[in-house]
Amino acid sequence: MTGNQIEALVGMLATFGLLVLMILPSVIGIVRDRRIDRRIREAREDGETRTRYGKETRSTQKSSDRSTVPSTATWYAEGRRSKKLVNS
Repeated sequence: MTGNQIEALVGMLATFGLLVLMILPSVIGIVRDRRIDRRIREAREDGETRTRYGKETRSTQKSSDRSTVPSTATWYAEGRRSKKLVNS
């Protein structure tokens, strides 16, 4: 091998290494997401099986069961509106 061929080989290996380093985190994330999706799917199927055979009953949450306490953003917006009305 000549010096030019070795230099080209080192350049290609460096480029390939950088490509792998850039793609690796996304591949790891995809694998992790699929594993989590599979676990969620299995849990849902397990829950449906239990409910079908009467071993477990789930109560559905009604909208009236939710908390009626306003969020911090709503409280802040209300304060800003009242200040505008007083200043006007």
